[in-house]
Amino acid sequence: MISSASHNGLNKHMLYVTGLPRAGSTLLCQLLGIHPDMYSIGHSSPLANLLEQLRHGLSDSPFLLAQLDVDFELAYGRIVNAFRGFINGWTEETEKSIVVDKNRSWLGMVQTVQLLDPNFRMLVCVRDPIQILGSIENQHQKTLLLDFPDHMAPNSTWFRGDALFSNGGVVGAPLRAIENLQDIPDDCGIKERIFFVIFERLVNNPVEEMSKIFKWLGVTDCVINPTALPVKPHESDSYYRYKYRHATRSKIQPPKLHRISPRIVKEIFYKYRWFYDSLYPDAYPELRGGQGEGPGYGTGTSAGEPSPPAATP
Repeated sequence: MISSASHNGLNKHMLYVTGLPRAGSTLLCQLLGIHPDMYSIGHSSPLANLLEQLRHGLSDSPFLLAQLDVDFELAYGRIVNAFRGFINGWTEETEKSIVVDKNRSWLGMVQTVQLLDPNFRMLVCVRDPIQILGSIENQHQKTLLLDFPDHMAPNSTWFRGDALFSNGGVVGAPLRAIENLQDIPDDCGIKERIFFVIFERLVNNPVEEMSKIFKWLGVTDCVINPTALPVKPHESDSYYRYKYRHATRSKIQPPKLHRISPRIVKEIFYKYRWFYDSLYPDAYPELRGGQGEGPGYGTGTSAGEPSPPAATP
């Protein structure tokens, strides 16, 4: 439709890594970086946030708005090309053909990603939300005298969970983005470009799972030794007050299961029944016949509503 932006326009193949916190995205980027054709710095990138800021700035520019009034196709084509040019500049440092970019915001921007990069591929890291809360709580107990960035430390596990799983919370926001995938029409060509990387599979069978990912990406397979992994500097943990650690290790060791209060387990399971039915259909069989929802952890989706598609084999 816009002649000046009818092609991809990107110099690299972008691989967008996103998903839930404490769900293995740092490990996934570490493993992707082993592939000889992939460039992965291993930690979160601000690219998604910068593109959002660029969108806001351009949308508030009276000068640009006036140009859109005069010749919309020309001015809008410039905007598209400017965004792509920014991405090209951001990835200029490497000669490798595939660039891994990790940010939890990518999934919520998936339609924008498709516009700028029609051939995009996105890996969405997921994990049992109950164990995500357990992981965060476990780390919090190790750092009790440091508060969360949003000052949740004085509260109980329940109230911290309520904040974490709210629609704008660290866990709730990406969960809602996954839920919202069901609203995208099937013929848009988006869903088939999203692959859900299940944490439990990745840490227990890393070689097999990475082989599936490489095959889905259409790249050559790569030998991975889960007991001798290259380690790179990780992102700042002080920024998150050490509540969400990002350390990489030379050996993959599946974490121990975290113990969570039974009432909180039920609360999370029933509120996110759509998530469990779609991605964890065999989990918590003892709760599968349960009904009802309690206060807190609200998503607005009941157990009977449809689930988002899972692009996992």
